[in-house]
Amino acid sequence: MRQRRVVGAFAAVLALGLWALPAPAARAAELLVLEQPGCAWCARFHAEIAPAYPHTDDGRRAPLRRVDITRPWPADLAGIPPDRLTPTFILLDDDGAELARLRGYPGDHFFWPMLGEMIGRLGPPT
Repeated sequence: MRQRRVVGAFAAVLALGLWALPAPAARAAELLVLEQPGCAWCARFHAEIAPAYPHTDDGRRAPLRRVDITRPWPADLAGIPPDRLTPTFILLDDDGAELARLRGYPGDHFFWPMLGEMIGRLGPPT
């Protein structure tokens, strides 16, 4: 009898539309930085840009993700061609597709405007 009540209650929840599966996690845009140990230009980027980056509008739209090219390529980046030059910056859209790539770190004066052009490919912020 108890089992019948539980099944009945479950059926009522389904009928009322109160049962919902969690939505899949939304993927966000991200800025990959491909790097390797001993890369002086990577170190310079991490000293000059990385500390401020998450506090900028661009950093909030496309958080930074570090990828060490000496390690196995991440499975979720299978559709993104790796690069041998470090640092390389790859902007991915919300679907994980590559929108732009910047090879090398041009220094802080040039990086921000170049990044702005890349982020512009994401379209207007929502």
